[in-house]
Amino acid sequence: MQRFILGRKNQITLVSALLIAIAFTSELVFHNEDMFEMALIIASISGALPIAIQAFQALRVKVVSIDVLVTIAVTAAFFIGSFEESAIVTFLFLFGAFLEQRTLNKTRSAIRELTEMAPESALKQMESGEFLEVSVDEVQVGDILLVKTGAKVPVDGTVLSGDGYINEASITGESVPVDKARDSQVYAGTILENGTIQIVSDRVGEDTTFGKIIELVEEAQDSKSEAERFIDRFSRNYTPIVLLLAFIVWLVSRDIELAITILVLGCPGALVIGVPVSNVAGIGNGAKNGVLLKGSEVIHDFSRVDTIVFDKTGTLTAGNPAVAEIEIYSENSGEILGYVASVENESDHPLAKAIVEYIGAKDFHKVEGTDVVKGGGVIANIAGHRVAAGNIALMEQENVHLNEKAREDAARFEKNGNSLVLASVDGELKALIGIRDQIRPGVKDDLKKLKKLGVRNLVVLSGDNQGTVDLVANELGLTEAHGHMLPADKAEYIRGLQAKGKIVAFVGDGVNDSPSLALAEIGIAMGSGTDVAIETSDIVLMNSDFSRLPHALGLAKSTANNMLQNIIIAIGVVLVLLLLLGVFFSEWMNMSIGMLVHEASILVVILNGMRLLRYGLK
Repeated sequence: MQRFILGRKNQITLVSALLIAIAFTSELVFHNEDMFEMALIIASISGALPIAIQAFQALRVKVVSIDVLVTIAVTAAFFIGSFEESAIVTFLFLFGAFLEQRTLNKTRSAIRELTEMAPESALKQMESGEFLEVSVDEVQVGDILLVKTGAKVPVDGTVLSGDGYINEASITGESVPVDKARDSQVYAGTILENGTIQIVSDRVGEDTTFGKIIELVEEAQDSKSEAERFIDRFSRNYTPIVLLLAFIVWLVSRDIELAITILVLGCPGALVIGVPVSNVAGIGNGAKNGVLLKGSEVIHDFSRVDTIVFDKTGTLTAGNPAVAEIEIYSENSGEILGYVASVENESDHPLAKAIVEYIGAKDFHKVEGTDVVKGGGVIANIAGHRVAAGNIALMEQENVHLNEKAREDAARFEKNGNSLVLASVDGELKALIGIRDQIRPGVKDDLKKLKKLGVRNLVVLSGDNQGTVDLVANELGLTEAHGHMLPADKAEYIRGLQAKGKIVAFVGDGVNDSPSLALAEIGIAMGSGTDVAIETSDIVLMNSDFSRLPHALGLAKSTANNMLQNIIIAIGVVLVLLLLLGVFFSEWMNMSIGMLVHEASILVVILNGMRLLRYGLK
């Protein structure tokens, strides 16, 4: 019976509203006092049933909940013949709970949207070679799947054949499609906007990146911060105090209506709901914008951060060497670059790959007699010419003369933090190429945003030499820069900052820097949703998108402020109502008005929290 009644709370609310409307119509239009009173009695009883059941369930687990206060107040009002107030109070309480649930559901819309994006079926290759549609639960690791235009990628996998553009907004928050070809990684829940691809399944079900994101965000929204735990303790103690206060008032004044009104006004509903709704909305906003926040406690700590420490490679920089500067000592630069690219294409060295990527494959020449010199470079014959590409030691081995300008250029390139690659043709220096790990586009502007958000110290720690780290720090305007740092050194440096009273966030790749990520108050992982990043950090910036960091910090600060605003609103409304009760009770304050204002305060804090769903860094 209890389950039956509680399952029909919305219908009971509607019936109560109709009965109250009938009651007042009977009195005001037809002057029928009997119908007026009967309708209010039925409305009071029907409306009180679900509230009383919830109160009983709370008392069974030794909790004096808001429902207990309202049940006592309504029952007392009913027995003293205040049917009008008992009916209106029960209706307002039920209607407030209905609106509360509706608006709370909206704050969880980000998670529902993620869940709805989860694929349900896949085209799986059978033993016969044909592709048949199966449930995604039937897909195993190693299965070959076909994804067509407009379809969702069913699992995390690797492209075997075909190409196309995939919308990865469900993983990264970015709606710009990403080009995928053979050997590219694809993620469950993303959408193939055009093309057709075959993939091999690498991770399925809850093990996919998409599955882990949903699990993480759901856990985060269910977590409680210290503020929420305080409110839980406060409300458990506060509710019995209100009961005691109402009883004392009745003993002193013998005014039962005054005591009942105190019970209604003292309900801490807005206080209980205000912080959780801010938490849910803030985490939901982050999930939609490629920022995974692991719970309300993380939001609170991150909002107070005054120092952010960065790993350099893969965080402030792209993590891949690229050609930054080049000097050509020949009139025919196109031919020289073609020779260099052709020779470097024979090597698997990262610097060689950077050169080939920079020059491109369109000018490749036929290469013969390739000789890879360990620790030096590559030598080969192209169209009857002896071409060498490598470091200064290789040039000396080839008896290549470096004139004064070439040496000055080399010194300048090295000062700028470049690794040098020199190229000669038939013993003459023809090209000098500077290669370095490039700073991520937009990082400088993002760091300025962090400073505007109140971060006073921006520090870079790196295993690179001090000169290279200083160059990055100077270009980006960082507070401090330290090179030659091993993972243990970085962790020790963070301990030193914390000993000075700094609240530290560490931004790294989630793998090599795991000690620092764990040690800092907030660990922030740059990573495309990797397992290690999700497991070791407090915050994950999906797709290694550095621009998400200012959004994450701004969102954390706004969410923490929103929680505080809701606490002030909730407590303020209760205090004001009790004050007005003491001053103006005899004139206009009563149970119905008190409950109306009480429910309004709940809606105010919910709507205030929902503003976070639209948060965007200005």
